[in-house]
Amino acid sequence: MYDESCLNAFLEQQGKLFREPVAGTPEEAEEFLEDCMAVICGNLREVREYFDEEGMDITGMSDEELGEAEEVFALPDGRYLIVES
Repeated sequence: MYDESCLNAFLEQQGKLFREPVAGTPEEAEEFLEDCMAVICGNLREVREYFDEEGMDITGMSDEELGEAEEVFALPDGRYLIVES
């Protein structure tokens, strides 16, 4: 479900959400992401829609602020990974 780009981005950026690493290898990252049901969104509009559907209050947040939220991980190809801990 999670491609190499997604796994590597999570491994590199996990420190913005967690104090200590939760995964050290792509295999561990994939298992962790599956366990917490992480979601991949194609763009920031989809990220906004996801948060709205989940009932999160993102009123007034700009796209930039939304993209920098601690649970949102930017992927190199323009997609976004949402990891709720």
